[in-house]
Amino acid sequence: FRLCMYIRYFGLTEKPFAIAPNPRFLYMSELHREALAHLMYGINSEGCIILLTGGVGTGKTTVCRCLLEQLPDTTDIALVLNPKLTIIDLLKTVCEELGIVISADHPSNKDYIDGLNSHLLEAHAQGRNTAVIIDEAQNLDIEVLEQLRMLTNLETDTHKLLQIVLIGQPELREMLKIPALSQ
Repeated sequence: FRLCMYIRYFGLTEKPFAIAPNPRFLYMSELHREALAHLMYGINSEGCIILLTGGVGTGKTTVCRCLLEQLPDTTDIALVLNPKLTIIDLLKTVCEELGIVISADHPSNKDYIDGLNSHLLEAHAQGRNTAVIIDEAQNLDIEVLEQLRMLTNLETDTHKLLQIVLIGQPELREMLKIPALSQ
């Protein structure tokens, strides 16, 4: 009842302070603007891993949603929101997000990677750019992070074919410093 009263009193058209990361309500501070610019540049560049970290509630997911709204139509995105996955589940999720159909009855990592590589080559030939965005990336297992790094090896003689964006809390930065992930 009180909420309805406040909405009427202040002339609001919807509930304020929703928990969903609505980019319409992002306060674009200088740091948010800089983060968005770096993400845009990284995705529109060729072949890299882009890292965005920040504390809980700092707007990382909302900046990500803002990014998705601003990317050109020639950009294909695989958005992974639940990174607590095995390697094969991650590859399956990426392929599903990109609309890649794998015809094998019991697909292996190789089947998914081959399908992804074919898709990336075709997209590149059509002038399209492809990125995988993983939110809450601090929850990725080390083996999955290594597989993601290996996906950056999908390339032509002159171009990397995949951009990977890792968005997470500061623990992600610490995790990436361990010797097993030095590459």
